[in-house]
Parts: sequence; structure tokens; C-alpha cells
Amino acid sequence: MEGAGGTTKIEYFHASKYGNGAQVAEEFQKQMAARGVAVTVRPIRDVRPREMPPADLYVFSSPGRLGKPTWGMRRFLKKVKLPAGTRYALLTTEMPTPEERREWQRVIPIMNQMLQEKGLVKVAESEVLVTAIKGPLQEDWQKKVQAFASQVLMSLDSQLR
Repeated sequence: MEGAGGTTKIEYFHASKYGNGAQVAEEFQKQMAARGVAVTVRPIRDVRPREMPPADLYVFSSPGRLGKPTWGMRRFLKKVKLPAGTRYALLTTEMPTPEERREWQRVIPIMNQMLQEKGLVKVAESEVLVTAIKGPLQEDWQKKVQAFASQVLMSLDSQLR
């Protein structure tokens, strides 16, 4: 896929503790590469949030901890410096049942609020469930990542028209 300045570029930042988020990031990277989109995956510990690399889209991924994004991801998002209007997507790894998520899980809403307060624009969001705190990922999790990749592609396609 071609962006305004050449090949479309996505930067993917994750806060994976037990490897589930890294596994999801790798699958997203694979899905997008098959569709001609370059994705660079980085753990947040390896990035300076005030010196973000240029990209057409930024994906942020965090596991849920006590109903919130990890402390490290919240700190990272608080420090992120990107211009207003920058597009982003969220793909989280979460454990609770649907009933528990409705009642107290706020990972995605908290991340959205932090980014939208900076003037960033959300294009997609999704979650991949884990069966226990250390994993593994729920059966057929790759289908969730594939659906998220499709959402992102549709958004990028409409952006580039």
C-alpha cells in the first residue's frame, strides 16, 4: 500500500509482560506484511515517547491490569509527543469475561482518553483475550488480529484517497 510519501508505515508499540502482547504484535505485523504494509514492532521500554519515529499510523497495545492499562503504558502515553490529528489504533490483551469487562474493565477507554486529549484520532480498536494472567491467548485469537488488521487497512485506504 502506498502512502503520500511512498510505502505506508505503521509503528506498533506494546507493553507485553508475559509475551502475549508480543505474540499479538508479531501476528499483526505478519498480517499487514501479507497486504503490503510495513509494520515496525517495538516494546515501549525501547522507545523514547517524546521522540516517536514518523509513521502513517501508530498502534498501541497494553495488557489489562486491575481494569487499567499497565502503569508503564499509561506513563508512555502521557509522555507521547505526536502532532494533533495523528491517527492511532488500539489492540489490547485482556483476561476477564464479558460480564467483568462491562462492569470494571477500562483499558481501552483510558488509553483512548489519554490519546484523544492530545488531539490524536482513533481509527480502530480491538482486544484479544487471554485465558489466564500469563496466557495462553484464547483459541482463534489470530482471527481477532486479522479482523483488526482489516479495520486498520480500511482506515488507511480511506485516509490515502
